[in-house]
Amino acid sequence: MFANTPEPPYWAVIFSSQRTTGDGGGDDGYGDMAARMVQLAGEQPGFLGAESARDADGFGITVSYWASEQAIAAWKADAEHRLAQQQGFARWYAGLALRVAQVARAKVWQRPERGDAAGQG
Repeated sequence: MFANTPEPPYWAVIFSSQRTTGDGGGDDGYGDMAARMVQLAGEQPGFLGAESARDADGFGITVSYWASEQAIAAWKADAEHRLAQQQGFARWYAGLALRVAQVARAKVWQRPERGDAAGQG
């Protein structure tokens, strides 16, 4: 699902990661922590939304959207988020990249659902 963002400008944090391969094939608590981080981010002032995907080989990208650089800095400093980061380095990630960018333009398009007046014709 697409994040419902306002008109630009706003900020994007692009988090790309490669998961480690666990010994037992389980996620070693990763799924629960990821869900908690989405919930916690949603409670932060300036959080606008997020989009995330991960492939079968464990490569994933999460883009979170923020109203300001100050909101991003506050999220980075959040104690529970910092603990999750430490766990990520120690247990869950083989590698990662973090990029921050200002969104200057944005366009979202979705195919109309069947029966929608806009989709008939």
